Amino acid sequence: MASKTYPAQKHVIKTFAKLVELLPAVEQNKAGQYRPQIILLAGEVTPFRNDTDREMPFRQESNFYYLSGCRVPGSYLLLAYQNGTSLANQPSSHLFIPKAELADIMWSVPPPSLAEASATHDVTRVDHPANLPDAIQELVKAFPGALVHTLPTSRLFPTIPSQYTASFLAANAHVTEDYLLTALHRARLIKDAEEIELIRRANQISSRAHETVMRVLGQGVRGMIKRGKGAGTDRPLLPSEWLIQKEAEAEALFVASCRREDAEHQAYLPIVAASTRASTLHYCCNDREFAWGPVQPNDHKNCNDLAHDHERVLDPQVLLIDAGCEWKCYASDITRTMPVGNGGKFTPEARAIYELVLEMQRLSFEALKPGLHWDAIQFICHRTLVRGFQRLGIFKTPDSPNSGSWNAEEAILASGVSSAFFPHGVGHSLGMDVHDVPSASKPEKNETIKHIEFGHESFYTYLRLRLPLEEGMVVTVEPGIYFSPHLLAPVRDSKHIDQEVLKRYESVGGVRIEDVVVITKDGYENLTTVRSDTEWVERVCSGEI
Repeated sequence: MASKTYPAQKHVIKTFAKLVELLPAVEQNKAGQYRPQIILLAGEVTPFRNDTDREMPFRQESNFYYLSGCRVPGSYLLLAYQNGTSLANQPSSHLFIPKAELADIMWSVPPPSLAEASATHDVTRVDHPANLPDAIQELVKAFPGALVHTLPTSRLFPTIPSQYTASFLAANAHVTEDYLLTALHRARLIKDAEEIELIRRANQISSRAHETVMRVLGQGVRGMIKRGKGAGTDRPLLPSEWLIQKEAEAEALFVASCRREDAEHQAYLPIVAASTRASTLHYCCNDREFAWGPVQPNDHKNCNDLAHDHERVLDPQVLLIDAGCEWKCYASDITRTMPVGNGGKFTPEARAIYELVLEMQRLSFEALKPGLHWDAIQFICHRTLVRGFQRLGIFKTPDSPNSGSWNAEEAILASGVSSAFFPHGVGHSLGMDVHDVPSASKPEKNETIKHIEFGHESFYTYLRLRLPLEEGMVVTVEPGIYFSPHLLAPVRDSKHIDQEVLKRYESVGGVRIEDVVVITKDGYENLTTVRSDTEWVERVCSGEI
């Protein structure tokens, strides 16, 4: 089999092993033998826009792709496994893809032939869905008493038509939804080498897209982009001449850069937030212009090409872009915060917050290793934030005027006030989905958390990962600091905050820096290649390099 074929069979074996671990003893054995286990999955179908025949973008359901490597709409997968037999090491994997019809060929790209699909998919057999009922009957006869697993009946997963499940029910097979999703999430939590390479590629493409936006910002600052006459009043600007004056233009450039490198999908809706809108964590409107101000006397820091009718100039502000593409169903997730206006340089206040977030991320990186609980990384970020705010004067210290020991670092941490500035989790699992395998990343019954060991309970409210790290986990590390009016309202009277100093920083809005890393035997590897150090970001966004 070609080395580039997606290793679906390896994932099937891993999933069945997790599945059997979950089963009660009575379900694992039957009549003194290992009980056969069968999985039936439906792939995603091409969606249509409301009550019309207009196709919407198709993306394969993650669990189906994990077990099949198949991205053909309308497909099905039938798997069989039994401990103690040859199926334990080589499960039966039967893929069903739609038959190409004349209408498919006329209107769109048809599905592959059976021969083509057999050559490109890591399965034991490929057939058409019309033969699925017969295949089910064969399995039921060959493995009487088998336990049949499906994903939960929910709008979250593709529906299996009743004509297929009826074949199992007619044979008195026990069909259950209780175990498969949990088994799949546990299997997907730890990535293999092939998966890490796909995630690496997604992050490389997205890293270049982030840098593309920064460099176009820098070209605008240097005045390298000029308008000219065209067929109409003004000719359209070519991609190499595009200016970024609003969030939508930055988003368009990012997505275009990814598409140029054959990335079909974004892993999530891009977040492109300028100015104080950067304080909204999942801001996805991306529909506002940058903040503008009046032209100041002798103002030379902004190019007139960026002004409207030469009467306005960009206010100094940040542009936060949280965006990442998919590569063959595997995600990336990168955030960069860059300066806009002020000649492509951060203001002193924005620079101070940016470098504090960098410090939060750097200290998190230094601590990463297998066995360390993710809660500890969350606490490192809050502790670093508190220390940084005390240096800046936003948080009082015991030496501040009219202050006492109740403003010591530990007292501030115990109060939970830092959650108003860093409300979210420092990161999450990433894989086929950007917020990957939620039931495995943050289990309902979590024996790894006995009590809150570090700081205040509010630090952990929105964490999406609450486990000890393991080799092969892929996670994001994304600390941030935000000045959201809604989050700050409850702490306006906090005895720990110097409100006058705080006012100087509120116009920054928000800063987040996010990279994707894989946990290795001795630490971590950063899969994100776009730089984030302050000097480099400023030099690129100012057009100096």
